[in-house]
Amino acid sequence: MELEIRKIVTICEETFIEGFKEAEKPVRIAAAMAVIKNPFAGKYVEDLQPLVNTYSEKLGDLLPKRAIEALGITGKEVEAFGKGALVGLDGEIEHGSAIIHTLTFGNPFRTICDNAETLLPSAEKRAAAGASLDLAIKHKRDAKTRSHHMTFETRIPDAPRNDEIVISAVVASSGRAHPRIGSLHKELEGVFPS
Repeated sequence: MELEIRKIVTICEETFIEGFKEAEKPVRIAAAMAVIKNPFAGKYVEDLQPLVNTYSEKLGDLLPKRAIEALGITGKEVEAFGKGALVGLDGEIEHGSAIIHTLTFGNPFRTICDNAETLLPSAEKRAAAGASLDLAIKHKRDAKTRSHHMTFETRIPDAPRNDEIVISAVVASSGRAHPRIGSLHKELEGVFPS
């Protein structure tokens, strides 16, 4: 199986005012999305390892680099991240999951983001071309840091075609503009005995 990428789309958003108040620093989020061929579209295939072997490591390296480049920062400056798979109508959600839910995808991504320690939050679904996918984002070192729990809506007008998958990597240079709900750490104090 050969790596087949039809296009890569990168989007970047900077939010300066949130909730009618200027942000202390702009909230900057970028996503890089690869539109790839799904060789298993339209049929059931038991062994999905060829998808993993062809796409996971390459996209786990390429896409976060593209997203970070769009923000004009380094991997060290990334504070939060996430991933996603949007599968065309003739594919299974499992096809996208096979690519992104592997260490061969996640480990390069975490390494690029200054040896991040948390699991990458994810979003997966099957839909027609032009559908949106809300990418989940969490802090790269501590999944309980609520200020970095966000979503980032992405969409490519002509993808995924029925026999394609859109694989996404998203990074953020900070958390939300005005976080006020506190850390999950504080809420969990006393809940579990030590």
